[in-house]
Amino acid sequence: MSEKQVQDWMHRGVVTCHPETPVAEVAATLDANDISALVVIDAAGDALGVISRTDLVNARFIQPYMKHWRGLNAEHLMSKPVVSVSGETSVEEAVQLLNEKRIHRLVVVEKSGGHSRPVGILSVTDLAKHVSEEIKN
Repeated sequence: MSEKQVQDWMHRGVVTCHPETPVAEVAATLDANDISALVVIDAAGDALGVISRTDLVNARFIQPYMKHWRGLNAEHLMSKPVVSVSGETSVEEAVQLLNEKRIHRLVVVEKSGGHSRPVGILSVTDLAKHVSEEIKN
């Protein structure tokens, strides 16, 4: 696994939203794209955080948020700062980071000119899929 890089196993392309996106719109976008998380970006397209289905569910059932859920935006619930890696990061290093941070996905970014633009996602689901394929072969 150590010779594999994140770019070999990641999902390419990222569905994004902005910090001011209402949570109802976040939920609709997740459903429409059949995905489990959105990358929250700023006006320049830089990754700021991640908002997941789990974040929405947790907010819906935590008492202080229940009556205000409709007024919440992505920035209120997103995990931040974004935990990211480059496509050249080894899969082994990515797995260590996922375990250390106790998270389910890493945002893959390209850094250029002081910007960190999201280009893909590496999730634990991606890892499980590729590991099972390697075991079969």
